[in-house]
Amino acid sequence: MSGAFVVYSLRKGKALTRFRYTLLGVAALIAISACTHKGTDGNSASATSSKEATDAALTVNDTVISQREMAMLVHQQPVRDEQPNSRQKIVDNLTMQILAAQAATQKGLDKSPEVQDQMDMSKTSILAQAYIKDFFASHKPTDAQLNAEYDKVKAAAAGNEYRARHIVVKSEDEAKAIIAKLNQDPKAFSELASADSLDPVSKAKGGDLGWFDPARMVPEFASAVQKLGKGQISQEPIKSQFGYHVIVVDDIRSKADSVPPFEQVKDSLAAHFEQEELLKALSDMKAQAKISVKS
Repeated sequence: MSGAFVVYSLRKGKALTRFRYTLLGVAALIAISACTHKGTDGNSASATSSKEATDAALTVNDTVISQREMAMLVHQQPVRDEQPNSRQKIVDNLTMQILAAQAATQKGLDKSPEVQDQMDMSKTSILAQAYIKDFFASHKPTDAQLNAEYDKVKAAAAGNEYRARHIVVKSEDEAKAIIAKLNQDPKAFSELASADSLDPVSKAKGGDLGWFDPARMVPEFASAVQKLGKGQISQEPIKSQFGYHVIVVDDIRSKADSVPPFEQVKDSLAAHFEQEELLKALSDMKAQAKISVKS
């Protein structure tokens, strides 16, 4: 395969990808426009009103795309091309899409049960998205509600987080020997971890596990850590499924201290609140709806 053909293929592939995006983005738009902007007999271009003609951004045979529809389509494009001819590319792709849709209608493909089902589902999806957009616009949480949500987050952050190092070895005797060395020289912990620990990840960092919630650790390890104070070394080996641990706690902090300030999470709290409200509304609708499912 020549280099020129490779370049051509890549360019063609990109063009096809953009065309497919256009195809997906305007499928429902074409169906709506075709019905809205042509006569009831299905073949009267003269049915386009003077107002529609004035507002038309694109007319292809008897299909009219309004300025508002074109603006919506441009906004929906996944690839934002800032070049001067970017709008023309959209128009060209849209024109091909309209022509293909018109040809399908002429062949009666719009009467196909499969196509009708797809159009119905597209309409359902568009209406559902419109409802959700409208719901979010009319259900903005107040600052008081967001502060209440923030208080819940902080309340859920009960207990402490720990920053600790550990050394894990195969036998209890090895662990006891390490404890004895550390009692003589506590500063040797990192060196001993790098030399003897079986944990390959923390070993490379002198046994450092960083900050963690004990609930994320195996029970034996979590229990031992929570019994230690800041700077203390475990005086007995802690057995777990991984071996025998020697632990030193470097620092302790409240989980609430790790919760970001309100202003940093305000937007996330608002999004969560809106989603929860939407879920409640939909659940209420579902509870009152008549639903029948056939297998």
